[in-house]
Amino acid sequence: MNDFILNGQAHGSIASILMSNGFDSRTLRPYIGDDGRHYITQNVNGKDQAVLCGNATATLRKDEWKTLDQAVIAAAKPRLKAVADLRSSGLTYSVPNAMGKTILETETQSDINDADVSMDGLRQGANDRPLYELTSLPLPIIHKDFSFSARQIATSRNGGSPLDTTMAALAGRKVAETIEKMLIGTYGTYAYGGGTIYGYTNYTNRLTKVITSPDASGWTPATLVTELLAMKQQLKNVYHYGPYRVYFGSGWDQYLGEDYKAGTDKSLMKRLEEISDITSLSTLDYLSGTGYLFDIIMVQQTSDVIREVIGMDITTMQWETQGGLMQNFKVMAIMVPQIRCDQNLNCGLLHAGPV
Repeated sequence: MNDFILNGQAHGSIASILMSNGFDSRTLRPYIGDDGRHYITQNVNGKDQAVLCGNATATLRKDEWKTLDQAVIAAAKPRLKAVADLRSSGLTYSVPNAMGKTILETETQSDINDADVSMDGLRQGANDRPLYELTSLPLPIIHKDFSFSARQIATSRNGGSPLDTTMAALAGRKVAETIEKMLIGTYGTYAYGGGTIYGYTNYTNRLTKVITSPDASGWTPATLVTELLAMKQQLKNVYHYGPYRVYFGSGWDQYLGEDYKAGTDKSLMKRLEEISDITSLSTLDYLSGTGYLFDIIMVQQTSDVIREVIGMDITTMQWETQGGLMQNFKVMAIMVPQIRCDQNLNCGLLHAGPV
């Protein structure tokens, strides 16, 4: 049986629960309290509170939910390197009630003329104003399912051992990997509602540059330094002055740790870190394989270039089927990248790679 919402009407018990609770996913995270009654967490007057559950039957205790959540998050965190960089830089945009929205609408803005210079300020300047253009970004749900039978849960409790969270961890890892690949661009594009989700390596208005492969004849560490400086200048030529993060394809690992020059203890990575306006350099696990192994991404770390749109952080929801004999779980998130350029198509993102 499929649950869905069509033309503002809920069809199915799960869809009905979500719609009647403002699409708050926590309504599908009921737990058994210490008093044996069933609760959900809801926002009441701006504060999260435990509320008696009247529309879903809880199966897991609060500590069991914690065990599942810890397994999911622990598996997801290592896979979110590029996404974590955006979050640590404050380059995020939160969408409230994202379960009830399918697209995010934003605007691009044109520039205006330069300021005038005169001795008395009486010269009539150009009275212009910026132009705006509406753009849309899809807000899909990234999700992966797993399940426990009621007997597995009962056996865990009677035996005093925790639930086997292997499947929960795997589901969390798969969701995180897809989120990371969407940002990098190796997932591909996703189109809906007139908008398209792009990543670093497939954004249509990104800058590009051909660089020398480290396994090519005549390549030296100094070659990479020169080409990285040229990449920085290419971004400055389109009015993006940093700061920048630089990401390398996984094939660069064996070269970045080598000595920059013979007779010195300075590695190539240490030399690159001396380049001004670059805040970090790192390799990405999912910038690999055919066509990406020796690629380099340089991206300006400002919100007018890149931000991670977060409608729902990685979370787990639960519902029952088969008369309660099967407890189904879904690890899900609404997290998508938004790469931006101005109306002149100037973008602070550069994607380089060998021919």
